[in-house]
Amino acid sequence: MSFLEAKRLNKVFGSGHTKVMAVNNVSLSVETGDIVLIMGPSGSGKTTLLSMIGSLMRPNSGEVFIENKNISNLSNRELANLRLHQFGFMFQSFNLLSALTAQQNAAVPLITAGLSKKEAMIKAKELLERLHLGNRLNNLPSDLSGGEKQRVAVARALSNNPKLILADEPTANLDSKTGHEVMQLMCEIACVEGRAVVIVSHDQRLREVAKRVITIEDGRLIKEEKGGHDNTCPMKGGKHNAAWTS
Repeated sequence: MSFLEAKRLNKVFGSGHTKVMAVNNVSLSVETGDIVLIMGPSGSGKTTLLSMIGSLMRPNSGEVFIENKNISNLSNRELANLRLHQFGFMFQSFNLLSALTAQQNAAVPLITAGLSKKEAMIKAKELLERLHLGNRLNNLPSDLSGGEKQRVAVARALSNNPKLILADEPTANLDSKTGHEVMQLMCEIACVEGRAVVIVSHDQRLREVAKRVITIEDGRLIKEEKGGHDNTCPMKGGKHNAAWTS
């Protein structure tokens, strides 16, 4: 059974001569352990599609199912609760709170979910140490490199044990070495922890980590093909791909 299933999603912006069909009758499914890469030119609708999948934006028509439950008609409060507990978000600009330390940033979703500050900080520390940031716990985002900021964002995304990770251009602001490290993390999240990962990106190198590659143009799903995951995933005996360091 698919963890996520989107059926005939449509999203329109504007009206009359300014009307734009951002997403046009798109359907897709995502299983746990899946790594799905959505690609397409700027303005193709891929970020809008990701936003609807993650319940950040409601479709004009169509339905989204999570574990066979239709979430399309949930209230805003119910959707917020779903996002908090089921989804982990990663953004191109990291979206870290500048006045909070790395540990505090990673603890925010835990506190929001009801953990005490003490418990949240302990779990945030464990996550950051796992991501090799144990020596950066008390650093503000302004004192972190791009790769370190993204790893804090990964810790924050994983903090409430979500079943689905949604990543919007997660390697866009990173050099090739750090981008490779982040994508290895995505592979581990999917293959070892059994979470589903959906990535929106222009970065062609991500094809090597994806299990499935979906191409969107003018709001329509044009094609789906197999990614290079089986050739590069360490869990499947794959080897490091030179495309990441070129």
